[in-house]
Amino acid sequence: MLKKILIANRGEIALRILRACREMDIATVVVHSEADRDAIYVRLADESVCIGPANSAQSYLYVPALIAAAEVTGADAIHPGYGFLAENEAFAEQVEQSGFVFIGPRAETIRLMGDKVSAKHAMKSAGVPCVPGSAGALSDDPAAIQKIAEEVGYPVIIKASGGGGGRGMRVVEKADELIKAVEMTRAEAGAAFGNPEVYMERYLQKPRHVEIQVLCDEHGNAIYLGERDCSMQRRHQKIIEEAPAPFITEAERKRIGEACVAACKRIGYRGAGTFEFLYENGEFFFIEMNTRVQVEHPITELITGVDIVQEQIRVASGLHLSYKQKDIKLQGHAFECRINAEDPYTFIPSPGLITSCHLPGGNGIRVDSHIYQGYTVPPYYDSLIGKICTHGKDRAQAMAKMRVALGELAVNGIKTNTELHRDLFVDPGFLEGGVSIHYLEHWLQNRKDSAK
Repeated sequence: MLKKILIANRGEIALRILRACREMDIATVVVHSEADRDAIYVRLADESVCIGPANSAQSYLYVPALIAAAEVTGADAIHPGYGFLAENEAFAEQVEQSGFVFIGPRAETIRLMGDKVSAKHAMKSAGVPCVPGSAGALSDDPAAIQKIAEEVGYPVIIKASGGGGGRGMRVVEKADELIKAVEMTRAEAGAAFGNPEVYMERYLQKPRHVEIQVLCDEHGNAIYLGERDCSMQRRHQKIIEEAPAPFITEAERKRIGEACVAACKRIGYRGAGTFEFLYENGEFFFIEMNTRVQVEHPITELITGVDIVQEQIRVASGLHLSYKQKDIKLQGHAFECRINAEDPYTFIPSPGLITSCHLPGGNGIRVDSHIYQGYTVPPYYDSLIGKICTHGKDRAQAMAKMRVALGELAVNGIKTNTELHRDLFVDPGFLEGGVSIHYLEHWLQNRKDSAK
């Protein structure tokens, strides 16, 4: 087992990893920027190292500082969490070359699955269903591009091969808009991701976002932990997640889960990962794979009893998975609400001093958060300040527990999106379940129109 792990991240995920390490009696090193000096996980870690100023490019994204911190503290491994360098193949490679264990997939796997074109090819070869679209990156020939669009069928969506986080994509409704859309997406992709390649897919009308959690070790073992529904999104950013996904049958779950496991074995996957799909009319269509732990991993832990972060650490230590597929039984239902430091109506970030704070608790309620009374939310990073998760015997009970939890949550001194969550958990459409990825955008627009 690894003896000392450096946590190359911040916020709630840094605290989550630290807690997993402490349970496993593994020493921890937390790195932090000057802006995060007073974070609770910095105090709780066995060791902490300041790696630079607030600017993430000079701290959390500055590889030499991270490697140096691991060296001076004698760490065995580096856990990247999510975001920042978690899916950066060059970082994973440098970690290994510097003599440390990277707690995640191999660099070549991250590279394969990080490029959406190569990932789609790999999944097609492994028998994972994909959205109809171009065979690879689009050429510079307008006639060829138009022909592909006609074969795929309008509307289509143009996506950046190296994109992510909802960026680098454009929907095209008509043929006369296509070429300009391709050119604009290429320009944006080149500027944002350093890779101007784009590809085309059919744009599904009312799909849901359903993802499959997997765990794999180096000994050829791979399992799936059911699915999550992440359809409640704003600008492709998830707001609420639930597990399992409403109205997915056991036969559908088994079919797509086994396809994902087979794909993992084919590409030699190691660690935790998530296959993301669009789901419509009983069909799954692969869109991408996240080669890291997900923000929403707690709800899968709640319905399976599996500690995903600890399994990541076990696998990175060279051990076998603790579970076989037959051990995985889904129990009840779980929700996660992402609590952001932002205005619930305008979504403008709201950093600042938290003057008072009460986090909910009770049976079936889990809170993953690094905030406390007197903590100052810095303005330099993502606005996520915590996750409220609930678990019940069924969807209705998990929802009821979430309403209780949201009613108790009080964070003063800054604005949060708590009010948005409270409204959504009494919304008839969401209560019914099975909403599409466009539902929240329409809901927000209706709210805006009614407020005029």
